[in-house]
Amino acid sequence: MKSAAVPTVFIIDDGMRQAIHDLVESVGLRAESFATGEEFLGTRHTGRPSCLVLDVRLPQMSGLDFQRQLAETGMQIPIIFVTAHGDIPMSVRALKSGAVEFLTKPFRDQDLLDAIQQALHRDETAQEQQAEIHDLQERYHALTAREREVMTLVVSGKLNKQIASEIGASEATVKVHRGHVMHKMRAASVVDLVRMADKLKLPPRK
Repeated sequence: MKSAAVPTVFIIDDGMRQAIHDLVESVGLRAESFATGEEFLGTRHTGRPSCLVLDVRLPQMSGLDFQRQLAETGMQIPIIFVTAHGDIPMSVRALKSGAVEFLTKPFRDQDLLDAIQQALHRDETAQEQQAEIHDLQERYHALTAREREVMTLVVSGKLNKQIASEIGASEATVKVHRGHVMHKMRAASVVDLVRMADKLKLPPRK
């Protein structure tokens, strides 16, 4: 595996920071440790898959408050909470806000490693989906205004004759536009094009 592809586990913990850091690196993952959430926010994060091991109790703000702050700033990173002072309401709040796991100290090393692998897989999948959406958006933006109009009508289930009537063009012209849409979007079928439109969240034609 290339070093650039090695996932990164960020650790913000007031007590077990070094122990978790060493554990993460012992299984071949990259680890970066921070004493506070502010330190973490002040660093540059690469595009490689990553996750955050976060202590509930931190010097300046609670881990739960920091989770909310990350969400408000739009930073999407899977979080694994660790704490020596957890309770059920706290764990429910964390998990409802999107945390992958909530582990109470002392926990087994394997439980943390399993949670980290789950979190990294979630982030990798999210990044792949984001890359796919970005690629689809670039293809869609390459369409002319007329081709976008035709695409919207095609995915709404309209036949060429109906589309021609709606946009005031000949059926032959619609077929040409439709061909261009299929080619530029790299769609193998109308069903494929419908899936693309759904991922792009295109508004339905009224």
